[in-house]
Amino acid sequence: MVRIRDRRRLPRVRPAPAALAALVIGAAGLAAAATDGAPAGADPAAGSAAVVPVGSGGYTDERPAGEPGPSDQNGAPAAPKVTDDFEGPAPTNEWWSSLIFQRYPGNPYGENLYAHPFSFRPHAGGLEVGYPDEPNLVADGLKYEYPHTADLTMGASGLDAPRTEVADHGDWTVTAQWEGGGTLRTTIGQGLPFAYAETEGADPEVSFTSPPEVWHEEGDVVGATVGGRHYALFAPSDAQWTRSGNAFTAPGASYYSVAVLPGPGDLDAFAPYAHSFVTGSRVEYAYDEAAAELTSTYRLTTEPKEGTEDGTLMALYPHQWDAAADPLTDLAYASPRGEMRVVDGARFTTELSTHGLLPGLPTADGADEGRMRALIDEELHHEDPFRGGDDTYWNGKALGRLAQLVPIADSIGYTEGRDGLLELVKGRLEGWLTAGGARQFHYDSAWGTMLGYPDSFGAADQVNDHDFHYGYFVQAAAVVARYDRDWAAEDAWGGMVRLLIRDVAETDPESDMFPRLRSFSPYAGHGWASGHAGFAAGHNQESSSEGMHFAAATALFGAATGDRELRDLGVFLHTTQASTVTRYWQDHGGGTFPEGFEHDVVGMVWGDGGDYRIWWDGGDEEHYGINYLPITASSLYLGHDPEHAAAMHASLEDRLGGEPQVWRDVHWEHQALSDGPAALARFEEQWTSYEPEAGESKAHTYQWVSTLAEAGTVDTSVTADTAHYAVFDNGGTKTYVAYNPGTAPLDVSFSDGASMTLEAGELGTASS
Repeated sequence: MVRIRDRRRLPRVRPAPAALAALVIGAAGLAAAATDGAPAGADPAAGSAAVVPVGSGGYTDERPAGEPGPSDQNGAPAAPKVTDDFEGPAPTNEWWSSLIFQRYPGNPYGENLYAHPFSFRPHAGGLEVGYPDEPNLVADGLKYEYPHTADLTMGASGLDAPRTEVADHGDWTVTAQWEGGGTLRTTIGQGLPFAYAETEGADPEVSFTSPPEVWHEEGDVVGATVGGRHYALFAPSDAQWTRSGNAFTAPGASYYSVAVLPGPGDLDAFAPYAHSFVTGSRVEYAYDEAAAELTSTYRLTTEPKEGTEDGTLMALYPHQWDAAADPLTDLAYASPRGEMRVVDGARFTTELSTHGLLPGLPTADGADEGRMRALIDEELHHEDPFRGGDDTYWNGKALGRLAQLVPIADSIGYTEGRDGLLELVKGRLEGWLTAGGARQFHYDSAWGTMLGYPDSFGAADQVNDHDFHYGYFVQAAAVVARYDRDWAAEDAWGGMVRLLIRDVAETDPESDMFPRLRSFSPYAGHGWASGHAGFAAGHNQESSSEGMHFAAATALFGAATGDRELRDLGVFLHTTQASTVTRYWQDHGGGTFPEGFEHDVVGMVWGDGGDYRIWWDGGDEEHYGINYLPITASSLYLGHDPEHAAAMHASLEDRLGGEPQVWRDVHWEHQALSDGPAALARFEEQWTSYEPEAGESKAHTYQWVSTLAEAGTVDTSVTADTAHYAVFDNGGTKTYVAYNPGTAPLDVSFSDGASMTLEAGELGTASS
């Protein structure tokens, strides 16, 4: 059994004792927002005041003069497009957000919606339906896409609606309404092979875009093929479809469903569920810390329109079926994420190992403390420590850069530097978290969201990228809380920090302030950057790594404040996204990128595919690195497969024909996940001459690469009974790291028999 030796630093790697037993661009959320949803510390009587106090800080409930709010493309104020019976804050950053946020004045319906396996497009006459099953390469091969092609329209006879509105939603489903010459409501969702419709004042009508090949026509059921894709139309059993040209109508009926079939022979597998309408969707998760396991259950609620059958079918993305605890059927679909496989039932469960989230890496014994201290001083005593932009993103990155140096200074016993950095970070955070200053937050009750000013990248007028921006604030607050728990108390500054977390990832479905899981799409397994999703290609996610950064920051802030529910939320977000990021952005394991796509990464995942390009005219280093930064101890997931990490770094160098010249530090840190000594050597050769990336510092990069040069690569075969750990392997020699965020001593046991005891607040290491 190995026990902790050094509580501050990483010991030099040495042979193990023989006796040892063997980790852009968005909008919307309507909120009723008054006292029921008020945050802890808020004064209910101040609901109509310009400033709402929250503990030691606060926010404004009136937008600062001259600052933008959620708007359309022309700058006119945008209001959520919802029906009179819509309840709760209106979500943004969903795959379907163009239904609720009208970005373009000339389109009151919505853009292409990629639910997978279906694609949709709303218009005045109803909902276009397609099944994109073949990829195209576009933009000179830089992008692959499964484009929406309309095969049919789900509508109602005589329907001519002036706009589409949202009536209801779940975690990955949405109900939209058309009203004009009759009423149509449709419910659609990710992974649903059925789309459901209800009509009032008009008969159900399905119109094919070209003459269909009808291979089944029996009263209430029609089976037809168009463009090589197979569909089934289901009317009530006491109704009958009648055909006129390419249109089928069910006179007298008030509901129907449409299924996309893998093949005509699968009709019998779908027919039993045709009248079991989906009415909601919810993910539930449970984190077993002792077993290092996250269990997530994806559940649909259904309502039989006739009979008693309440089951259905669900198509799972690769990251889901790969971890599914439920049996899969033989049914499958194509999608931009790879093959979707089907489970029979209204729920399924996934099981994922959790690999720990650390507040920082320990410092290697071999690191030059004098140099590290001098590099810390360069940041601490810089004439402008927060240099760069003064908005939520760039100021956030500066907060993250300085906060990451706090535990490094602590690890080398540089107490004066640690405390100086803490004061800098506290002061800037407190400025942001106080209403009415040059930097502040505003709560927009129309959209149910916290908007920071000054903003950037559409964070205010499009409600973009909130997880990217606010993750830096939460990470900095978690560092402060580690050393000053009172500062982060709910009645001090913690109340405002929690509001930022809730804005991004509210879990309470009854919240009056924020929509549930705004910046995380639980079925997709990652976030979407754009609030309005106003693109022909659907939604997009560029910096998956900044989404991961928010998740880790949430877990660490929860741990540092003793809030297990918040910690578990962060673990859920981080662990789930870790199962998607390298798979969908880097084709880890194969099966995601289509044949002919000659790139090893995509800078952005889109609803319809993936794109090597990013939102600015960056070089190859940025196309790769945008899904690495910021490098923190929660970035170890990028090295869970060291061979894959090495292949990604080699791929970049092959494209460049040499070493990275832009964001060198980010790429050295990524390289260190597969070859620490090589990354350290490059740092040593160039550390006096390179320019750090805006969120990086030379001190942090030096600590990272020198630590991994000694510790080796991440070893995911060993887990621990704490949320905060990592294990490394260097030629068979293991290094164990764990952190105790609590206020009492903690015994940590690793799955290979190693153990350590940590005092309150300590980061400990041991080797074997």
